[in-house]
Amino acid sequence: MSEKRKITVAYGDGIGPEIMKATLSILEKAGAAIETEVIEIGEQVYLKGISSGIEPNAWDSLRSTKVFLKSPITTPQGGGFKSLNVTTRKTLGLYANVRPCKAYAPFVRTHFPQTDMVIIRENEEDLYAGIEHRQTDEVYQCLKLISRPGSEKIIRYAFEYARMNNRRKVTCMTKDNIMKLADGLFHRVFREVAKEYPEIETDHKIIDIGTALIADKPEMFDVIVTLNLYGDIISDVAAQITGSVGLGGSANIGEEVAMFEAIHGSAPDIAGMDIANPSGLLNGAVMMLVHIGQPEVAERISNAWMATLEDGIHTGDIYRDGISKKKVGTQEFAEAVIERLGRAPKNLKKADFAKEVRSEEETRKALALREVKPAEKVLIGLDVFIDWKEANRNANTIGNKLRKVDADGLKMQLITNRGVRVYPDGMKETFCSDHWRVRFFNADETAISHEQVIEVLRQVNQLGFDFVKTEHLYTFDGERGFSLAQGE
Repeated sequence: MSEKRKITVAYGDGIGPEIMKATLSILEKAGAAIETEVIEIGEQVYLKGISSGIEPNAWDSLRSTKVFLKSPITTPQGGGFKSLNVTTRKTLGLYANVRPCKAYAPFVRTHFPQTDMVIIRENEEDLYAGIEHRQTDEVYQCLKLISRPGSEKIIRYAFEYARMNNRRKVTCMTKDNIMKLADGLFHRVFREVAKEYPEIETDHKIIDIGTALIADKPEMFDVIVTLNLYGDIISDVAAQITGSVGLGGSANIGEEVAMFEAIHGSAPDIAGMDIANPSGLLNGAVMMLVHIGQPEVAERISNAWMATLEDGIHTGDIYRDGISKKKVGTQEFAEAVIERLGRAPKNLKKADFAKEVRSEEETRKALALREVKPAEKVLIGLDVFIDWKEANRNANTIGNKLRKVDADGLKMQLITNRGVRVYPDGMKETFCSDHWRVRFFNADETAISHEQVIEVLRQVNQLGFDFVKTEHLYTFDGERGFSLAQGE
């Protein structure tokens, strides 16, 4: 490899500089054909008054190199500081988080020595869109946004990852027994895309039992694809059961740029003590080398790293009497890996990464979204959310008043509180907050106009009610695009 690939590097905060130095020294000795371009991120940038934690001109480096090897950072306490990871993922469109979770027993303690799974998590939407509102004294709202393109992108990526890496099965995890529209969309797209990969086994798990199975029988999983919040939770569960969160590397993949990092934090309490384990960042760097077309170098490093574990050369976080032979610091561990370059592990499975090299055009074609015909969208109703806590929060009181609203046939049909129907025919035992959803339809649920919507709000206001939010109710090709209330 005569031509070096330029990458962007950030040394980060806390233990970041130490583990980055160790990692880069291993990459250099292993023959990685890379050239680093260093940017500043993290605490010192935050303290300059830059709320994103990254210098504005650093984006130019990331757009230029398209590859980011990042150490963990420290976010100062207090308000006004944005998550750098979230900012980077969203700004650069890093839609796929890839988290391998593999056991290295008996050299790293685990009850599940056969575990070898990869969790692929949607990275841009879901509750992590961060759209929240306080609507009343008592009620706060966080919007969960799931899109068809976002779902298809991550699901298609998961199947392509499985195909490229000779993985046998892809499992989808959702909570679509409760969130039938949002999570239901993700599951439905999974089934659609799966038909294009008949050689790959598929299954689906509800996220609660799926998480329990990861914690109890992780060897049953191969590749898991899921939504943002669920993926965040189960990837840490999976990393922990394999032995140590400190060993895990992570990739964040976009159509143009990719970011590679350790999954752990900056650990400022041990910064500068030369005791941190660089393995998480090193494993992230191994994923980077595969991504940039240097899988042979990645295998050389990964095999030397596993040989080091087998030889009992361990940092303090995984050191165990009877298994470990020598406790070492950050740099000494790196030197031990370098000494073993060219060796393969004797007990652990030898590294074997995907060798197929695709052009950018081939990759785009493989991950291209299917064209979907837009549905016929018809407005048929309206939900009006009201802040009201008078008259002992008696649902009959608010309901009987709102029955007077009539916008050319658009009338109130029911009221719910926290999703439960409370009017008409509610139960006196139901606890009610100060946040009420009032649903309006024509009697035959036919199309309504925006003028009728405006008239409803005018009449609600005239009756003295404070409406804090509205939500239009549509059908799409004749199917309801909204959930029914409990008891509706």
